[in-house]
Amino acid sequence: MQSEVMKVRKGFIAALTMIVAVSALVFSSQAESISLRGDYVEVRTASVFAGACHYNGEVVTTGRDALMAWNVTSGKWQGVDLTGVRVMAIVSADANLSESNAARQSEIIIDSQASRTQALAMMNALKERYAASLGKIVEVRTAPISFERTGRTYAVVTNEAAINVEAMPNDLCCKMPNLVWYSPLVGLENRKVGYTSKALYSGKTVGEPWSRSGENSAFYGTFSL
Repeated sequence: MQSEVMKVRKGFIAALTMIVAVSALVFSSQAESISLRGDYVEVRTASVFAGACHYNGEVVTTGRDALMAWNVTSGKWQGVDLTGVRVMAIVSADANLSESNAARQSEIIIDSQASRTQALAMMNALKERYAASLGKIVEVRTAPISFERTGRTYAVVTNEAAINVEAMPNDLCCKMPNLVWYSPLVGLENRKVGYTSKALYSGKTVGEPWSRSGENSAFYGTFSL
């Protein structure tokens, strides 16, 4: 009888050990899946926070272009440390970017301070996690990128694009969520709608040059992937 009890105990302990090991593996995999973290800001060519009439007036006529900017504050991808790497993407589509079937093209600019190895790893991360948002990548190049965040104010500049975004007064996007009509092109922690004081794209690689200012057309927050 004692022998049977011992067998049951040993079986229970073995099963418990297996559960703990599997749980540790799952949690470890989840932790590894969040490899990069940092600041993100995005500007659209349509107001993302507005009254219904304003939204309806824009949804079929504009909102086809966006600037996306990442600043990696910590993490690795494919074993490469990407801390400090900055990237901007210019995206243009044949319909409003809220349409999942809109045909998109994008140009990717990686800060020229990144090494060749870092640039390659960062591109692999973007392609793996944000392929749907970026669409067909028609050009990848390097250029100096300045990404400054002061509190909830963002200033991102490269040679053919610029973003200047600040927080909305009193966080109205949180107090009036029914007036937020879009979602950011990447998943964000603590997503906020930002006020675009100025944003522009002067290139012609994707879409036409554009400039927007004085509207609630931005998203910002923390990205993780």
